[in-house]
Amino acid sequence: MNRTRSADVVPAPGSPVSRVVAPEILDDLPASDARALRSRRDLRRLNHLMRNPRILASALSGNGGTRAVSSIAELGAGDGWVLSQAVSFLPPTTGRVTLVDRQGPPASETTRSLESRGWNASFFKADVFDWLQTADSHDAIVCNLFLHHFEGPDVVRLLRLAAGKCRLFIALEPRRSRPALFFSRFVWLLGFSAVTQHDAVVSVRAGFCGGELGALWPEPETWTCEEQEANLANHLFVARRQA
Repeated sequence: MNRTRSADVVPAPGSPVSRVVAPEILDDLPASDARALRSRRDLRRLNHLMRNPRILASALSGNGGTRAVSSIAELGAGDGWVLSQAVSFLPPTTGRVTLVDRQGPPASETTRSLESRGWNASFFKADVFDWLQTADSHDAIVCNLFLHHFEGPDVVRLLRLAAGKCRLFIALEPRRSRPALFFSRFVWLLGFSAVTQHDAVVSVRAGFCGGELGALWPEPETWTCEEQEANLANHLFVARRQA
C-alpha cells in the first residue's frame, strides 16, 4: 500500500504526539508466512487484553436505536475473530455478517462461531474501497484497528463511502498518546513476536485522539457523532444516523 504524508487529519488540540503513518510489517507478509501466523495470534491476545470485543459489542448494542442491528460488515476483518467474539456478547438474534479483507479467508472457527450464534457469515477478499463502492447496505459497519493504516485523504474517502452504506459506523483504533506510546514499546514483556513489537509502536503513532475522526465525518448535520478514549490503549468513534 502506497502512502503519502497528509495534514488532512488535523492533530487534536494539545495532542503531544504527532500523527505519523508508516508501513506495518504484517501488512506486507503473505498470509501463510510463519511470522504472519504468529503475529495474528499475538493480535488475538492483544485484542482480548484491550477488551476490544466487549467495547465493540457495547457500541453495537447501545447505538442501534429502536431497530436492532441485524447486519454487520467489518472492514479489514483479518481472520474475523474479534467480531465473532463481539457478537457473543449481544442478545441472541439472527442476522448476517460480512467480513471484508484483502487477505483471507477468515479462520474456520470464526465462521463456525458466528453461524452457531445465528449469524450468516460471508467473506469478500477485496480492497475495502472497491467493496464499499458496490456493496449492499448494512445496519452497521465496524473497523477494529484498521483506519489508522490510512493517511488523511484515504480516511476521508473511506468514511464518506461507509456513510452511504450504513446507519451506524463504529471504529475502534489505537489511542495516540504518550502513555500508549510508552507501553507499546514494552509488548515484548508479553512474549509478542518481533513483528508485533514493531507494529505496535507504528500503530500507536498512526492512531487517533480528540475529535479527529468526527471532524472528517461527512454530513454531520444528519448524523450524531461521539468520540472518546475507550481506555489507555483505545480510541472509540461512533457515528449514528439520526432517525
